[in-house]
Amino acid sequence: MKKRYILLIAGILISLGFMRYYPIDGYEYTGIKRLYQIRQFQKDSVKYNRIPKGAYKKWADIQLNLTNKTTDSVEDLFVVDSDFDRKIKRITPSGNYSLAIMDMSDPENLRYAEHRETVGYQPGSVGKLAVLLAVFDQLEKICPDSYEERVGYLKSIKVTSRYWGLGDHHTIPIYDIEKDRLTKRQVIASDEFSLFEWLDHMVSVSNNGAASIMYREAMLMAAFGQEYPNLDAEKAEKYFKETPRDSLTNLANTVVNQPLRDLGIKESEWKLGGMFTRPPERYVGRKGGSIGSPKGLMKFLVKLEQGKVIDKESSLEMKRLMYMTDRRIRYARSPRLDDAAVYFKSGSYYKCDRTKDPNCASYAGNVFNYMNSVIIVEQDNGVKYIVCLMTNVLNKNSAGAHMYLASKIDDVVNETANINKPEIKEEKYVEDKDESDN
Repeated sequence: MKKRYILLIAGILISLGFMRYYPIDGYEYTGIKRLYQIRQFQKDSVKYNRIPKGAYKKWADIQLNLTNKTTDSVEDLFVVDSDFDRKIKRITPSGNYSLAIMDMSDPENLRYAEHRETVGYQPGSVGKLAVLLAVFDQLEKICPDSYEERVGYLKSIKVTSRYWGLGDHHTIPIYDIEKDRLTKRQVIASDEFSLFEWLDHMVSVSNNGAASIMYREAMLMAAFGQEYPNLDAEKAEKYFKETPRDSLTNLANTVVNQPLRDLGIKESEWKLGGMFTRPPERYVGRKGGSIGSPKGLMKFLVKLEQGKVIDKESSLEMKRLMYMTDRRIRYARSPRLDDAAVYFKSGSYYKCDRTKDPNCASYAGNVFNYMNSVIIVEQDNGVKYIVCLMTNVLNKNSAGAHMYLASKIDDVVNETANINKPEIKEEKYVEDKDESDN
Protein backbone atom coordinates (compact mmCIF):
# COMPACT_ATOMS: atom_id res chain seq x y z
CA MET A 1 0.00 0.00 0.00
CA LYS A 2 1.64 3.14 -1.21
CA LYS A 3 1.56 6.18 1.05
CA ARG A 4 1.54 9.65 -0.30
CA TYR A 5 4.98 11.12 0.03
CA ILE A 6 4.84 13.89 2.60
CA LEU A 7 7.75 15.93 3.88
CA LEU A 8 5.69 18.57 5.60
CA ILE A 9 8.31 20.11 7.85
CA ALA A 10 10.88 20.28 5.08
CA GLY A 11 8.26 21.64 2.72
CA ILE A 12 7.34 24.40 5.13
CA LEU A 13 10.97 25.35 5.72
CA ILE A 14 11.68 25.46 2.01
CA SER A 15 8.53 27.47 1.39
CA LEU A 16 9.43 30.02 4.03
CA GLY A 17 12.97 30.29 2.71
CA PHE A 18 11.90 31.07 -0.81
CA MET A 19 8.67 33.01 -0.40
CA ARG A 20 9.94 35.83 -2.61
CA TYR A 21 10.31 33.47 -5.54
CA TYR A 22 6.98 33.17 -7.32
CA PRO A 23 5.62 32.87 -9.94
CA ILE A 24 8.31 33.03 -12.64
CA ASP A 25 10.97 32.20 -10.12
CA GLY A 26 8.56 30.08 -8.14
CA TYR A 27 9.96 26.58 -8.54
CA GLU A 28 11.52 26.50 -5.08
CA TYR A 29 8.33 27.75 -3.45
CA THR A 30 5.84 25.58 -5.35
CA GLY A 31 7.73 22.68 -6.92
CA ILE A 32 6.00 23.46 -10.24
CA LYS A 33 8.69 22.20 -12.59
CA ARG A 34 7.73 24.16 -15.71
CA LEU A 35 8.64 27.34 -13.83
CA TYR A 36 12.20 26.05 -13.41
CA GLN A 37 12.68 25.94 -17.17
CA ILE A 38 11.31 29.45 -17.74
CA ARG A 39 13.48 30.86 -14.94
CA GLN A 40 16.59 29.17 -16.38
CA PHE A 41 15.83 30.64 -19.78
CA GLN A 42 15.72 34.04 -18.13
CA LYS A 43 18.95 33.50 -16.16
CA ASP A 44 20.78 32.21 -19.26
CA SER A 45 19.38 34.98 -21.51
CA VAL A 46 17.76 32.37 -23.74
CA LYS A 47 15.20 33.91 -26.07
CA TYR A 48 11.72 32.71 -25.11
CA ASN A 49 8.90 34.07 -27.24
CA ARG A 50 6.06 32.02 -25.78
CA ILE A 51 5.22 34.68 -23.21
CA PRO A 52 5.38 38.49 -23.49
CA LYS A 53 7.14 40.99 -21.25
CA GLY A 54 4.24 41.25 -18.82
CA ALA A 55 4.48 37.55 -17.92
CA TYR A 56 7.87 37.87 -16.20
CA LYS A 57 6.69 39.21 -12.86
CA LYS A 58 8.29 37.99 -9.63
CA TRP A 59 6.67 36.81 -6.43
CA ALA A 60 6.87 40.21 -4.77
CA ASP A 61 5.33 41.92 -7.79
CA ILE A 62 1.98 40.18 -7.33
CA GLN A 63 -0.24 41.89 -4.78
CA LEU A 64 -3.93 42.37 -4.06
CA ASN A 65 -5.40 45.69 -5.17
CA LEU A 66 -8.45 46.26 -2.97
CA THR A 67 -7.29 45.40 0.54
CA ASN A 68 -8.24 48.92 1.62
CA LYS A 69 -11.85 48.01 0.73
CA THR A 70 -12.28 44.97 2.97
CA THR A 71 -15.22 46.50 4.84
CA ASP A 72 -17.10 47.31 1.63
CA SER A 73 -19.62 44.82 0.23
CA VAL A 74 -19.33 44.05 -3.46
CA GLU A 75 -22.79 45.51 -4.00
CA ASP A 76 -21.54 48.79 -2.57
CA LEU A 77 -18.67 48.69 -5.05
CA PHE A 78 -20.85 47.86 -8.07
CA VAL A 79 -22.02 51.43 -8.60
CA VAL A 80 -22.17 52.20 -12.31
CA ASP A 81 -20.10 55.18 -13.42
CA SER A 82 -22.31 56.70 -16.11
CA ASP A 83 -19.51 58.14 -18.27
CA PHE A 84 -17.39 54.98 -18.04
CA ASP A 85 -20.44 52.81 -18.66
CA ARG A 86 -21.39 54.81 -21.76
CA LYS A 87 -17.89 54.43 -23.22
CA ILE A 88 -17.88 50.67 -22.60
CA LYS A 89 -21.33 50.15 -24.10
CA ARG A 90 -20.24 52.11 -27.18
CA ILE A 91 -17.54 49.55 -28.01
CA THR A 92 -19.46 46.41 -26.97
CA PRO A 93 -20.81 44.45 -29.97
CA SER A 94 -24.53 43.84 -30.23
CA GLY A 95 -26.03 40.41 -29.75
CA ASN A 96 -25.10 37.81 -27.16
CA TYR A 97 -22.36 39.74 -25.39
CA SER A 98 -22.40 40.23 -21.63
CA LEU A 99 -19.74 41.85 -19.50
CA ALA A 100 -18.79 43.57 -16.27
CA ILE A 101 -15.74 45.81 -15.87
CA MET A 102 -14.19 47.42 -12.81
CA ASP A 103 -11.41 49.97 -13.10
CA MET A 104 -9.53 49.81 -9.79
CA SER A 105 -6.58 52.02 -10.79
CA ASP A 106 -7.61 54.37 -7.99
CA PRO A 107 -9.19 52.23 -5.25
CA GLU A 108 -10.73 55.34 -3.72
CA ASN A 109 -12.48 56.21 -6.97
CA LEU A 110 -13.56 52.94 -8.56
CA ARG A 111 -15.22 52.95 -11.97
CA TYR A 112 -17.72 50.22 -12.81
CA ALA A 113 -19.58 49.35 -16.00
CA GLU A 114 -21.87 46.50 -16.94
CA HIS A 115 -23.88 45.19 -19.89
CA ARG A 116 -26.35 42.29 -19.64
CA GLU A 117 -24.33 41.34 -16.58
CA THR A 118 -26.90 38.96 -15.06
CA VAL A 119 -27.39 36.80 -18.18
CA GLY A 120 -26.36 33.19 -17.54
CA TYR A 121 -23.89 31.32 -19.75
CA GLN A 122 -22.27 27.91 -19.66
CA PRO A 123 -18.91 28.92 -18.15
CA GLY A 124 -16.79 26.10 -19.63
CA SER A 125 -13.32 26.07 -18.16
CA VAL A 126 -13.87 29.29 -16.23
CA GLY A 127 -15.67 26.93 -13.85
CA LYS A 128 -12.28 25.52 -12.87
CA LEU A 129 -11.85 28.56 -10.67
CA ALA A 130 -14.61 27.09 -8.49
CA VAL A 131 -12.49 23.94 -8.09
CA LEU A 132 -9.50 26.12 -7.19
CA LEU A 133 -11.63 27.81 -4.55
CA ALA A 134 -12.88 24.45 -3.24
CA VAL A 135 -9.33 23.18 -2.68
CA PHE A 136 -8.27 26.27 -0.76
CA ASP A 137 -11.51 26.21 1.22
CA GLN A 138 -10.91 22.64 2.34
CA LEU A 139 -7.24 23.27 3.11
CA GLU A 140 -8.27 26.09 5.41
CA LYS A 141 -10.56 23.70 7.27
CA ILE A 142 -7.72 21.19 7.68
CA CYS A 143 -5.14 23.79 8.73
CA PRO A 144 -7.12 26.75 10.11
CA ASP A 145 -4.22 28.20 12.09
CA SER A 146 -1.29 27.88 9.68
CA TYR A 147 -1.19 29.06 6.11
CA GLU A 148 2.43 27.86 5.87
CA GLU A 149 1.22 24.36 6.69
CA ARG A 150 -1.30 24.56 3.84
CA VAL A 151 1.48 25.57 1.42
CA GLY A 152 3.57 22.67 2.72
CA TYR A 153 0.74 20.27 1.86
CA LEU A 154 0.25 21.79 -1.60
CA LYS A 155 3.89 21.21 -2.38
CA SER A 156 4.53 17.91 -0.61
CA ILE A 157 1.38 15.83 -1.08
CA LYS A 158 1.58 13.94 -4.33
CA VAL A 159 -1.39 12.19 -5.91
CA THR A 160 -1.81 9.93 -8.90
CA SER A 161 -4.26 10.53 -11.70
CA ARG A 162 -5.75 7.03 -11.92
CA TYR A 163 -8.92 7.07 -14.08
CA TRP A 164 -9.97 10.52 -12.88
CA GLY A 165 -7.66 12.39 -15.24
CA LEU A 166 -8.32 10.34 -18.38
CA GLY A 167 -10.40 11.20 -21.42
CA ASP A 168 -9.14 14.73 -22.06
CA HIS A 169 -7.33 15.25 -25.37
CA HIS A 170 -5.66 18.42 -24.11
CA THR A 171 -2.03 18.13 -23.01
CA ILE A 172 0.00 19.04 -19.93
CA PRO A 173 3.64 20.21 -19.85
CA ILE A 174 5.97 17.72 -18.18
CA TYR A 175 9.46 19.04 -17.56
CA ASP A 176 12.33 16.73 -16.60
CA ILE A 177 14.83 18.92 -14.74
CA GLU A 178 17.70 16.39 -14.87
CA LYS A 179 17.37 15.84 -18.63
CA ASP A 180 16.28 19.43 -19.34
CA ARG A 181 13.47 18.06 -21.48
CA LEU A 182 9.91 19.38 -21.87
CA THR A 183 7.26 16.94 -23.04
CA LYS A 184 3.62 17.76 -23.78
CA ARG A 185 1.17 14.90 -23.70
CA GLN A 186 -2.21 13.82 -22.39
CA VAL A 187 -2.62 12.76 -18.77
CA ILE A 188 -2.16 9.03 -18.19
CA ALA A 189 -3.35 6.95 -15.23
CA SER A 190 0.13 6.63 -13.68
CA ASP A 191 0.90 10.38 -13.69
CA GLU A 192 1.83 11.61 -10.22
CA PHE A 193 2.18 15.27 -9.35
CA SER A 194 1.96 17.43 -6.27
CA LEU A 195 -1.27 19.27 -5.50
CA PHE A 196 0.47 22.49 -6.60
CA GLU A 197 1.37 20.99 -9.99
CA TRP A 198 -2.10 19.55 -10.59
CA LEU A 199 -3.58 22.98 -9.79
CA ASP A 200 -1.15 24.54 -12.24
CA HIS A 201 -2.12 22.01 -14.92
CA MET A 202 -5.76 22.86 -14.22
CA VAL A 203 -5.39 26.64 -14.45
CA SER A 204 -2.39 27.46 -16.67
CA VAL A 205 -3.16 24.99 -19.49
CA SER A 206 -6.79 24.30 -18.47
CA ASN A 207 -6.46 20.52 -18.45
CA ASN A 208 -9.81 18.87 -17.76
CA GLY A 209 -8.24 15.79 -16.23
CA ALA A 210 -6.31 17.90 -13.73
CA ALA A 211 -9.57 19.65 -12.82
CA SER A 212 -11.31 16.34 -12.08
CA ILE A 213 -8.33 15.16 -10.02
CA MET A 214 -8.32 18.31 -7.90
CA TYR A 215 -12.13 18.11 -7.61
CA ARG A 216 -11.56 14.59 -6.23
CA GLU A 217 -8.96 15.84 -3.76
CA ALA A 218 -11.30 18.56 -2.49
CA MET A 219 -13.94 15.87 -1.88
CA LEU A 220 -11.42 13.70 -0.03
CA MET A 221 -10.34 16.65 2.11
CA ALA A 222 -13.98 17.21 3.06
CA ALA A 223 -14.61 13.52 3.75
CA PHE A 224 -11.46 12.74 5.75
CA GLY A 225 -10.59 16.09 7.31
CA GLN A 226 -7.49 15.87 9.50
CA GLU A 227 -6.80 12.36 8.18
CA TYR A 228 -6.40 13.62 4.62
CA PRO A 229 -2.64 14.37 4.68
CA ASN A 230 -1.93 10.72 5.53
CA LEU A 231 -4.52 9.26 3.17
CA ASP A 232 -3.21 6.70 0.68
CA ALA A 233 -4.57 5.97 -2.79
CA GLU A 234 -5.99 2.58 -1.83
CA LYS A 235 -8.08 3.96 1.02
CA ALA A 236 -9.22 6.89 -1.13
CA GLU A 237 -10.37 4.57 -3.91
CA LYS A 238 -12.14 2.34 -1.41
CA TYR A 239 -14.06 5.37 -0.18
CA PHE A 240 -15.43 6.08 -3.65
CA LYS A 241 -16.30 2.43 -4.28
CA GLU A 242 -18.14 1.94 -1.00
CA THR A 243 -19.93 5.28 -0.57
CA PRO A 244 -23.40 5.51 -2.21
CA ARG A 245 -23.38 7.41 -5.49
CA ASP A 246 -26.03 9.88 -4.31
CA SER A 247 -23.95 10.74 -1.25
CA LEU A 248 -20.85 11.34 -3.35
CA THR A 249 -22.81 13.47 -5.81
CA ASN A 250 -24.21 15.60 -3.00
CA LEU A 251 -20.77 15.99 -1.45
CA ALA A 252 -19.24 17.00 -4.77
CA ASN A 253 -21.93 19.61 -5.31
CA THR A 254 -21.50 21.05 -1.83
CA VAL A 255 -17.71 21.12 -1.94
CA VAL A 256 -17.52 23.29 -5.08
CA ASN A 257 -20.66 25.39 -4.72
CA GLN A 258 -20.99 26.19 -1.02
CA PRO A 259 -17.81 28.34 -0.98
CA LEU A 260 -19.38 30.42 -3.78
CA ARG A 261 -22.54 30.87 -1.72
CA ASP A 262 -20.41 31.84 1.29
CA LEU A 263 -19.02 34.66 -0.88
CA GLY A 264 -22.52 35.92 -1.60
CA ILE A 265 -22.57 34.52 -5.16
CA LYS A 266 -26.05 33.24 -5.95
CA GLU A 267 -26.72 29.92 -7.68
CA SER A 268 -28.07 31.82 -10.70
CA GLU A 269 -24.80 33.80 -10.83
CA TRP A 270 -22.35 30.90 -10.74
CA LYS A 271 -22.83 27.19 -10.25
CA LEU A 272 -20.73 24.14 -11.15
CA GLY A 273 -22.71 21.04 -12.09
CA GLY A 274 -20.10 18.29 -12.02
CA MET A 275 -16.75 16.86 -13.06
CA PHE A 276 -14.75 17.86 -16.14
CA THR A 277 -14.06 14.32 -17.38
CA ARG A 278 -16.37 11.32 -17.87
CA PRO A 279 -14.59 8.43 -16.06
CA PRO A 280 -15.37 9.75 -12.52
CA GLU A 281 -19.08 9.65 -13.33
CA ARG A 282 -19.10 5.95 -12.46
CA TYR A 283 -19.13 7.15 -8.83
CA VAL A 284 -19.95 10.88 -8.88
CA GLY A 285 -22.99 12.16 -10.76
CA ARG A 286 -23.96 15.65 -11.87
CA LYS A 287 -26.51 17.92 -10.24
CA GLY A 288 -27.87 19.98 -13.09
CA GLY A 289 -25.77 22.01 -15.49
CA SER A 290 -23.15 24.67 -14.91
CA ILE A 291 -23.95 28.36 -15.22
CA GLY A 292 -22.09 31.61 -14.79
CA SER A 293 -22.73 35.30 -15.28
CA PRO A 294 -20.38 38.28 -15.56
CA LYS A 295 -21.76 39.67 -12.30
CA GLY A 296 -21.19 36.42 -10.39
CA LEU A 297 -17.65 36.06 -11.71
CA MET A 298 -16.95 39.73 -10.97
CA LYS A 299 -18.05 39.19 -7.36
CA PHE A 300 -15.43 36.44 -7.04
CA LEU A 301 -12.59 38.49 -8.54
CA VAL A 302 -13.41 41.61 -6.54
CA LYS A 303 -13.49 39.60 -3.32
CA LEU A 304 -10.19 38.03 -4.40
CA GLU A 305 -8.66 41.50 -4.72
CA GLN A 306 -10.09 42.39 -1.32
CA GLY A 307 -8.38 39.35 0.20
CA LYS A 308 -11.76 37.97 1.27
CA VAL A 309 -11.74 34.66 -0.63
CA ILE A 310 -11.03 32.36 2.34
CA ASP A 311 -8.41 34.78 3.69
CA LYS A 312 -5.81 37.22 2.41
CA GLU A 313 -3.10 34.58 2.00
CA SER A 314 -5.36 32.19 0.07
CA SER A 315 -6.66 35.01 -2.14
CA LEU A 316 -3.13 35.99 -3.06
CA GLU A 317 -2.11 32.38 -3.76
CA MET A 318 -5.09 31.86 -6.07
CA LYS A 319 -4.23 35.08 -7.88
CA ARG A 320 -0.66 33.83 -8.38
CA LEU A 321 -1.97 30.59 -9.85
CA MET A 322 -4.03 32.63 -12.32
CA TYR A 323 -0.95 34.54 -13.46
CA MET A 324 -0.23 33.74 -17.08
CA THR A 325 3.23 32.28 -17.33
CA ASP A 326 2.23 29.79 -20.02
CA ARG A 327 0.74 30.91 -23.31
CA ARG A 328 -1.70 33.77 -23.64
CA ILE A 329 -4.79 33.05 -25.67
CA ARG A 330 -8.00 34.73 -26.80
CA TYR A 331 -8.70 37.90 -24.79
CA ALA A 332 -5.28 37.81 -23.12
CA ARG A 333 -3.46 37.78 -26.48
CA SER A 334 -4.31 41.40 -27.21
CA PRO A 335 -1.11 43.31 -28.08
CA ARG A 336 -2.30 46.08 -25.76
CA LEU A 337 -1.68 43.67 -22.88
CA ASP A 338 1.85 42.53 -23.84
CA ASP A 339 3.49 44.70 -21.19
CA ALA A 340 0.79 44.06 -18.60
CA ALA A 341 0.56 41.41 -15.93
CA VAL A 342 -2.59 39.37 -16.56
CA TYR A 343 -4.40 36.93 -14.30
CA PHE A 344 -6.62 35.05 -16.65
CA LYS A 345 -8.98 32.16 -17.25
CA SER A 346 -10.74 31.40 -20.48
CA GLY A 347 -13.44 28.87 -21.14
CA SER A 348 -15.62 27.68 -23.99
CA TYR A 349 -18.33 25.16 -24.69
CA TYR A 350 -19.94 24.60 -28.06
CA LYS A 351 -22.23 22.20 -29.92
CA CYS A 352 -22.54 21.54 -33.63
CA ASP A 353 -25.56 20.18 -35.50
CA ARG A 354 -23.90 18.91 -38.64
CA THR A 355 -27.22 18.01 -40.22
CA LYS A 356 -27.64 21.78 -40.57
CA ASP A 357 -24.03 22.49 -41.45
CA PRO A 358 -21.57 19.63 -42.09
CA ASN A 359 -18.72 22.13 -41.91
CA CYS A 360 -19.55 23.37 -38.42
CA ALA A 361 -16.14 23.91 -36.81
CA SER A 362 -14.61 23.68 -33.36
CA TYR A 363 -15.39 26.71 -31.17
CA ALA A 364 -17.90 27.86 -33.79
CA GLY A 365 -20.99 25.89 -32.79
CA ASN A 366 -24.32 26.42 -34.50
CA VAL A 367 -26.48 25.15 -31.58
CA PHE A 368 -24.63 27.05 -28.84
CA ASN A 369 -21.16 28.55 -28.83
CA TYR A 370 -20.09 29.88 -25.43
CA MET A 371 -16.77 31.66 -25.04
CA ASN A 372 -15.79 33.38 -21.82
CA SER A 373 -12.85 35.39 -20.55
CA VAL A 374 -12.19 36.61 -17.01
CA ILE A 375 -9.08 38.67 -16.45
CA ILE A 376 -7.30 41.01 -14.07
CA VAL A 377 -5.04 43.43 -15.98
CA GLU A 378 -2.21 45.39 -14.35
CA GLN A 379 -0.38 47.83 -16.62
CA ASP A 380 3.04 49.20 -15.68
CA ASN A 381 1.65 52.73 -15.41
CA GLY A 382 -0.62 51.80 -12.50
CA VAL A 383 -3.77 51.18 -14.52
CA LYS A 384 -5.51 48.10 -13.08
CA TYR A 385 -8.87 46.65 -13.99
CA ILE A 386 -11.03 43.50 -14.03
CA VAL A 387 -13.05 42.26 -17.01
CA CYS A 388 -15.60 39.44 -17.04
CA LEU A 389 -16.74 38.80 -20.61
CA MET A 390 -19.18 36.07 -21.69
CA THR A 391 -20.49 35.51 -25.23
CA ASN A 392 -22.61 33.09 -27.22
CA VAL A 393 -22.12 34.00 -30.88
CA LEU A 394 -23.11 31.18 -33.23
CA ASN A 395 -21.10 29.99 -36.23
CA LYS A 396 -18.02 32.00 -35.33
CA ASN A 397 -14.87 31.38 -33.33
CA SER A 398 -15.05 34.42 -31.05
CA ALA A 399 -11.40 34.25 -29.95
CA GLY A 400 -10.43 37.05 -32.35
CA ALA A 401 -13.41 39.16 -31.29
CA HIS A 402 -12.41 38.74 -27.64
CA MET A 403 -8.83 39.76 -28.46
CA TYR A 404 -10.04 42.82 -30.41
CA LEU A 405 -12.48 43.86 -27.68
CA ALA A 406 -9.68 43.49 -25.13
CA SER A 407 -7.69 46.14 -27.01
CA LYS A 408 -10.65 48.49 -27.23
CA ILE A 409 -11.43 48.08 -23.53
CA ASP A 410 -7.81 48.79 -22.62
CA ASP A 411 -7.96 51.93 -24.76
CA VAL A 412 -10.98 53.13 -22.78
CA VAL A 413 -9.57 52.32 -19.35
CA ASN A 414 -6.02 53.36 -20.20
CA GLU A 415 -7.10 56.30 -22.33
CA THR A 416 -4.22 58.71 -21.71
CA ALA A 417 -1.43 56.17 -22.22
CA ASN A 418 -2.94 54.64 -25.39
CA ILE A 419 -4.01 57.82 -27.14
CA ASN A 420 -0.92 57.95 -29.37
CA LYS A 421 -0.57 54.21 -29.91
CA PRO A 422 -1.38 52.65 -33.30
CA GLU A 423 -5.03 51.65 -33.71
CA ILE A 424 -5.67 47.96 -33.16
CA LYS A 425 -7.66 46.42 -35.99
CA GLU A 426 -9.67 43.22 -35.83
CA GLU A 427 -7.87 40.38 -37.57
CA LYS A 428 -8.31 36.67 -38.13
CA TYR A 429 -7.34 34.78 -35.02
CA VAL A 430 -4.76 32.06 -35.59
CA GLU A 431 -4.57 29.46 -32.84
CA ASP A 432 -1.27 28.20 -31.49
CA LYS A 433 -0.63 24.59 -32.46
CA ASP A 434 -0.99 23.58 -28.82
CA GLU A 435 -3.69 26.03 -27.81
CA SER A 436 -5.84 23.79 -25.71
CA ASP A 437 -8.17 25.79 -23.51
CA ASN A 438 -11.75 24.65 -23.64
